[in-house]
Amino acid sequence: MACSSSRLPAALGRLSRRSLLLAPFSALAQPLSSPAQLHFQPASDGSFHFDTGVLKGTFRQEGRSIGLLPATYSPNEINLATSMGLFGLYRTFANGKRYGTGMWYVPSEAALQPDGSVMVKWPTAEERPFAITANYRFSAPNALDLRLDVTAGEDLLRFETFLAAYFGASFTSAKVLVKGGRLMAAEPANGRWQMFPRDSEAAQWIYDGRWKFPPNPVDWVKMPDFERPVAIRTDPVAGLSAVILAPASDCFAISTPDETDSHHSTYLSLFGKDLKRGATAHARARLLFLTSADAKQLRSLYRRFVSGGRPAPR
Repeated sequence: MACSSSRLPAALGRLSRRSLLLAPFSALAQPLSSPAQLHFQPASDGSFHFDTGVLKGTFRQEGRSIGLLPATYSPNEINLATSMGLFGLYRTFANGKRYGTGMWYVPSEAALQPDGSVMVKWPTAEERPFAITANYRFSAPNALDLRLDVTAGEDLLRFETFLAAYFGASFTSAKVLVKGGRLMAAEPANGRWQMFPRDSEAAQWIYDGRWKFPPNPVDWVKMPDFERPVAIRTDPVAGLSAVILAPASDCFAISTPDETDSHHSTYLSLFGKDLKRGATAHARARLLFLTSADAKQLRSLYRRFVSGGRPAPR
């Protein structure tokens, strides 16, 4: 239905005000098709730089096997990452063993791909009977997607890759979407190290002894089962949230220290499978930053991710 000329200014005014209110969210939510700004750029020291217009920083600083570090939220220069960065592979377990102290200490090779993503490879070794390939790709200006492929060099029982994200000091709120439909805060009263399993079977993995190996053993407190593998870290002053997602078939636990802990970290336990020698398994995860997120929006983000959709919420 056409709008009369007398009503047009008022209608435009309402539209402008609505656009301004939605602008911070929409600017992040609208992915670009495949622009150059979503591509990593290789550096001479083995690093890969990125500047999507929303996220800016470095991946694999000086060629090391770590995640995004430094990383900045460009609109207001918020520091997003500390320690070993965002989405770095940490511990790996199988056959009742922990393989080394962390995959970020294991030499790896990385190469820029034609689509602007980066492929990282950890080869099989005598002390590590599996090969891991990781593909890092920006699927939107505010979203990083990770695909992991692990190939077994021998039979692997209860294989796990522990994916780590260490956020900036301002991200002092940590929550997980638990069964019952609520976002549960990682409050100090619940214990220092908190783990939210997928179900009772996954909970058994947590306590099978894998977390007792030195150095740095961890005593996890079992929390309620997650509803979906959805975790959120928030800078409450800036109103900026980091959302971590993984398909339930790929992730059997979410963990975090209490939200006041100086690590400011969130972790995913990926795979959770037995692998026969020569078999390859796959897992996916997504990290995205939003200026607004509630339980309903998080469920929408999850559905879109597992179905292969773009990062924008409905």
